[in-house]
Amino acid sequence: PHLAALVLARGGSKGIPLKNIKLLAGVPLIGWVLRAAIDAGVFHSIWVSTDHDEIEKVAKQFGAQVHRRSPEVSQDSSTSLEAITEFLNHHHEVDIVGNIQATSPCLHPSDLIKVADLIQKEGFDSVFSVVRRHQFRWSEVKKGENKMTEPQNLNPAKRYRRQDWPGELYENGSFYFAKRHLIEKGYLQGGKMAYYEMRAEHSVDIDIDIDWPIAEQRVLSFGYFGKEPLKEVKLLVCSVDGCLTNGRIYVTEDHKEMVSYDYRDIVGIDLLKKRGIQVRLISDRDCSKTLSGMQLGCVAKVSATNKLQVLKDWQEDMGLSWKEVAYLGNEESDVECLKQAGMSGVPADACAAAQKAAGYICKSGGGCGAVREFAEHIFLLLEKVNSARKQ
Repeated sequence: PHLAALVLARGGSKGIPLKNIKLLAGVPLIGWVLRAAIDAGVFHSIWVSTDHDEIEKVAKQFGAQVHRRSPEVSQDSSTSLEAITEFLNHHHEVDIVGNIQATSPCLHPSDLIKVADLIQKEGFDSVFSVVRRHQFRWSEVKKGENKMTEPQNLNPAKRYRRQDWPGELYENGSFYFAKRHLIEKGYLQGGKMAYYEMRAEHSVDIDIDIDWPIAEQRVLSFGYFGKEPLKEVKLLVCSVDGCLTNGRIYVTEDHKEMVSYDYRDIVGIDLLKKRGIQVRLISDRDCSKTLSGMQLGCVAKVSATNKLQVLKDWQEDMGLSWKEVAYLGNEESDVECLKQAGMSGVPADACAAAQKAAGYICKSGGGCGAVREFAEHIFLLLEKVNSARKQ
């Protein structure tokens, strides 16, 4: 049977404009679930249903196909079932739909693999995600009612200790898998049903109005970053023009060049060095005088006609794996380096090709704190590596 992943990503949002492609920990929100779906390797096709050009662009960057949904199912009042039904009406090859919520950025491929087995090998008609919660419920008393609240799932005279109570299962909205015949009858859950219990730390739902900074911390701690495990970063290579500087060159009347840089970036470089991470600079033009004046104390390669070859030479000379190399670039000449490095980033104003190749898109522009921001991102991911080692 053809199993398709389908992410519904409408352009309209009552809360955050274009929330589905807003950067979360340097990655568009929808990118987190698309990465998990692709790496799961269980889907015959992966789709994003949207009515917005920018969402379509991001979806294709992450390797998904796009179904342009009609205005009729793109309203605030439109339901997920209506959008999924429309998708199936246009894609008769699909037998099973795995509706994955774009707002669940801590989804892991391992979850999707197990759910695919439930519905394909064990014969369930629908499978949905749940999370276990240890919360005591009480009946609601509306204002003006002369009533007392009543316990719903506890005996107040004998309250459970957390370790003595298994808790209860709640839908967390991360995904809903269902077979075509069920959806065509108007159900996402029905027939032979099963739930899939996700780990609590992976159950992050932006729709439940988690503050964005809190969600970013959760993703950095528990999100899925790719098939290969993260490693300690030993080298950061940074492009000079457009990353360390804003790319502007000022020429004086006596033909001298001047550039500007942000002192925060210099602090970022110093912090990296103190953590034992080498910082090297690269440029495709001769900016040796500029670098000499900045007195950064970094190895640099200027007039680099092949940045990737320079990066490979440094990586081999230092005896590093690619997972131990980070790269910050901003132009088309940086694209191959961004793809090769284990950790990659670009400033907010980088070209489209570089943004597509990068794993992290800074909020800051080139020459305006992007290096410091990328350094902080590296530190956060290294904390994740160290936590994994302790466990």
